[in-house]
Amino acid sequence: MTKPNIVVICGPTGIGKTAVGIELAREFASEIISADSMQVYKHMDIGTAKATLEEQAQVPHHLINIIEPDQPFDAAKFAKMGREKVMALHEQQTHSFVVGGTGFYIKALAHGLFSATPSDIRIRTRLKQEAATQGPDRFHRRLAECDPDTAERLHPNDIFRIVRALEVYELTGKPISECHHEHRFADQPFNLLKIGLHMERDALYERINQRVDLMVGAGLLDEVRHLLAMGYGEELKPMQSIGYRHMTDFVMGRLSWDEVLRTLKRDTRRYARRQMMWFKADPNIRWTSPERLGDVRAWIDQHFDLCG
Repeated sequence: MTKPNIVVICGPTGIGKTAVGIELAREFASEIISADSMQVYKHMDIGTAKATLEEQAQVPHHLINIIEPDQPFDAAKFAKMGREKVMALHEQQTHSFVVGGTGFYIKALAHGLFSATPSDIRIRTRLKQEAATQGPDRFHRRLAECDPDTAERLHPNDIFRIVRALEVYELTGKPISECHHEHRFADQPFNLLKIGLHMERDALYERINQRVDLMVGAGLLDEVRHLLAMGYGEELKPMQSIGYRHMTDFVMGRLSWDEVLRTLKRDTRRYARRQMMWFKADPNIRWTSPERLGDVRAWIDQHFDLCG
């Protein structure tokens, strides 16, 4: 069987991935697989910016509204379900458009998850102790000495992943970034075209601020109150996400309304910046602005012609 063709539309939150994905998928008679770690949850529509029912009627969407907020879900489950859907569509001679901003989910779907190196509990325990003793900045510099690529994309406070990277280096003698690269080269089940959307930072931040206002106006606070009333506690992973934790803080009386709006916009902008750092590290992404769909159409035509 020939490899399935996949078009990935990625980029930071608020940049217009949903609209671009729907327009292009409709033009190429394709279906959309959502690559968003929050849109998998039921009852969480406004804060996750899911495609509306009208938009979903234009193009079939998959991997949204598939689990309850208190059910476990991770990149491995997403990759398994996503690959099964890609193959099912391929058998129907339908292309898949993977649209979303969760870079780790896209990576897991496209290349699988790296798990070739076993964990050594003794090394990991020692590294955790050393991290506590040395402090995050010094510990992060230690990673930069042996694996600068990984250190560049990890925040010094991300002790869990820094420990894992140093553990892999001690076990294999290789930077974890090199192990990931070798793994991605080995696991290439699809013909991929990755398209990233970007715009000038101030313009993106203004769009994000407007998007927050629209979500609030659409009833984000009532959505959170409804989730809490249904018994979904604030300790749940999806309830700790951007928007939901902010509204919960207001409901619980921990933040004023003005402070909720300020921190929600700030944290969304910061999240967009982290997303761009992730995607910019992928040299295979072709970048364009959301307005230049003519270029994107030409890239997709060429991709489908070359890959069959």
